[in-house]
Amino acid sequence: MPSAEDGIRFHAGELGSADVQALLAAHLAGMHAQSPPGSVHALPLEGLRRADVTFFSARDADGQLLGVGALRELDAGHGEIKSMRTVDEARNRGVGAAMLGHLLRIARERGYGRVSLETGTPEGFAPARRLYERHGFTCCPPFADYREDPFSCCMTLELDGTSA
Repeated sequence: MPSAEDGIRFHAGELGSADVQALLAAHLAGMHAQSPPGSVHALPLEGLRRADVTFFSARDADGQLLGVGALRELDAGHGEIKSMRTVDEARNRGVGAAMLGHLLRIARERGYGRVSLETGTPEGFAPARRLYERHGFTCCPPFADYREDPFSCCMTLELDGTSA
């Protein structure tokens, strides 16, 4: 499996692709395995089809699925990162960072001043939290419809208009 430096192609949509659906199913299963039911905020497939959500897949030059991610518009100036997941075979190769960078570029193009996200607090979520922290995200109070939850960590990033 190539590294992110070998070139990732981002594709909007692809929710009908079998490999994307399998990765999203694994994502949901992983979220439910690490958090109690009321603390799982990952969107199911139908939630990713909503008009306020733009879904992306990341593929290598041969078309192999590397990961997925989505950007939800909360309002005209605030976006939310959703459903970030890398295929197991491509972990630790920069795919998550590349997807996050892509989503932040899209957010800037849309004129968002802020992007937020929710992730888990159990140890299995530590790599995701570190990725977001490396890109400037900081912990914040719950936003949108999120509530205080010991299994949840909300994070936000003020955008300055520069590239990711």
